[in-house]
Amino acid sequence: MSLSEEFLLNEDLHPIDIVETLATHNDWEFDRVTEDQIAMAVEGQWRTYSLTLAWSPQDETLRLICTFEMEPPEDRLGALYDVLNRCNDMVWTGAFTWWAEQKLMVWRYGLCLAGGQVAGPEQIDRLIAGAVMAAERFYPAFQMAAWGEKTPAEAMKVAIAEAYGRA
Repeated sequence: MSLSEEFLLNEDLHPIDIVETLATHNDWEFDRVTEDQIAMAVEGQWRTYSLTLAWSPQDETLRLICTFEMEPPEDRLGALYDVLNRCNDMVWTGAFTWWAEQKLMVWRYGLCLAGGQVAGPEQIDRLIAGAVMAAERFYPAFQMAAWGEKTPAEAMKVAIAEAYGRA
């Protein structure tokens, strides 16, 4: 049975309800923070990623952030920013940003569902998997730039191929 078939009986689906069902189905640890927000932990190859999805009815956007902690040395921030820009040049569905105060690398994406559109479970599953795959793909490059004393070009060599698998 496809993911969509589980939801066919209920036409008025809240996107965070779908995320909660996916989290339960995948045995991900999660917390339904509010009616419009859910936080969860998804285990990757390199580490566990914190994902938060929030529904904004005002602008009809499902926002996703996927974070992981990093505390790069001050003297390596220039290299990290360079690698971050190079990573963003290689992706189309989201972008990385560095939140210095929180010491977090962040993957952000907003899915616009204007006009009363509804995101299906497969679409939300792909959104989550895409975030984790991006983090998995570029995590080694961030590490090499911050701690491996590699140039940004050298660090990016480990992120040439897309990560494959399932979150």
